Amino acid sequence: MSKSILFWLLLIAAATQAPAQNKYGLKTMGLAQYQASVRSNPNNEFVSLANIPNIVLDIRYATDNNFMGQQIYTLPRAYARKPVAEALARAQADFLKRGVAIKIYDAYRPYKATVKFYEFYRDTTYVASPYRGSRHNRGCAVDITLVDLKTGKELAMPTEFDSFKKEAWPSTPVKDSLVRKNRELLISVMQQHGFKVNASEWWHFDFTGWQQYEVTDIDFEELEKP
Repeated sequence: MSKSILFWLLLIAAATQAPAQNKYGLKTMGLAQYQASVRSNPNNEFVSLANIPNIVLDIRYATDNNFMGQQIYTLPRAYARKPVAEALARAQADFLKRGVAIKIYDAYRPYKATVKFYEFYRDTTYVASPYRGSRHNRGCAVDITLVDLKTGKELAMPTEFDSFKKEAWPSTPVKDSLVRKNRELLISVMQQHGFKVNASEWWHFDFTGWQQYEVTDIDFEELEKP
């Protein structure tokens, strides 16, 4: 093989494997790069959270019941990196002992959705900057609440999901003792299993070690291809 042909083959291979770059200058991982990363490290795998016993899915961005008022995802799916999914399963086991279960509003979020959120609502107190990406984009964040195992009803919390009010901040004092107890239960158990609550959203939890994972822009349909 001539040197010139080899050069072009190497150039094409590098271009194929390189992370994509978008208008905000952030490199994101696509399907081919993700698959290669899983082969080198199985912990990079996106795992379906629907397989956790007694988990409840209410994927709001697969509906128009969200702050955008429009459907963002075409499939109601909840994925997270393997260690995140395993930690969430352990948290769920603890919650079940207390007669409650996790309801998931959102988990892994393709980067393109983060861009839509930012361009719709540019306050980065509540939406991630597309210049950095979201921990959801890394598969290391979950938006959750708790439901009563017997009734299936959500426990009372300070606000609704996706509230952009100061009352949604986990540091905001809560007068109602039941609501305060519910929020404390959610946060304390999640912290015991390696999650940290977001400063402005009582429902948002980041997994410790999220920095190890790449910002990813793969749709659910791509993840589910055989």
